[in-house]
Amino acid sequence: MNGFLLVDKSSGMTSHDVVAKIRRRFGTKKVGHAGTLDPMATGVLVLGIGNATRLLQYVVDGTKGYSATVSLGRSTLTDDVEGEVLKVADPKDLAKITDSEIQEELAKMVGVISQRPSSVSAIKVGGKTGHERVRAGEEFELPSREVTITSIDIHSISRSDDSINIEISVICSAGTYIRAIARDLGDSLGVGGHLTALRRTLVSPFDIAECAEWESAEPITTAAGISRILPVRELQLQELNEISFGRTISANDSQGPVAALSSDGSFVALLENSTLGEHTLARPTLVSMKE
Repeated sequence: MNGFLLVDKSSGMTSHDVVAKIRRRFGTKKVGHAGTLDPMATGVLVLGIGNATRLLQYVVDGTKGYSATVSLGRSTLTDDVEGEVLKVADPKDLAKITDSEIQEELAKMVGVISQRPSSVSAIKVGGKTGHERVRAGEEFELPSREVTITSIDIHSISRSDDSINIEISVICSAGTYIRAIARDLGDSLGVGGHLTALRRTLVSPFDIAECAEWESAEPITTAAGISRILPVRELQLQELNEISFGRTISANDSQGPVAALSSDGSFVALLENSTLGEHTLARPTLVSMKE
């Protein structure tokens, strides 16, 4: 079994839980995922089965899309609704916040920004993930890093006596933390903020409309999946023979990795141009097992 599986992850499951279930369902240990989703979160989880596991790195770096609910009025240890409440805002301070102020502060986050990941992220520091350190009672902050937020659209703002709830959708680069958007919005307005719902709608080029629950999702072939991510080159028989022995062939038309397919549409290898003396040739950087 080889290919990509597009799963709409349910709330309460870890990404590892989904991987374990797919391993049992298809009877193979060669299953991996392209980007963790928190247990609270739902939505697009791209899995690789068999030879597709080695191509997941090209999915991980793609553009991401999310829909989320941000709640102002409380800050939490985990920057989401599941964490211990650290601070509760005075209702009078909440009442002073206008819709325009919320819009202005979110607009400041659009573009190339420096964002501090949530302490409970999966980022490792000293061999331990952030969430492992938090569970052990450590207090620390992860260093900020550059991310790109293409857009933050506000769909609704609703108010109660002790909170302001904001429905947003976000398009962003890999490595962006939506919980950090909620936290930073709350901090900038002085009332605290956290995430109460999160749904990933896009792991480019795979959209939520293509996904199904793990029990019913069916794999798309490795070739069909990778051809949506990378340029494609169809190999002739002689080129296939050369590639099977790890030899170079004529150069690709484009720079960067190219997905090589056989005449029947099966994924064969990844090829990258390499300069050898005066000549530029394509060399295999990954040769696939048959689909």
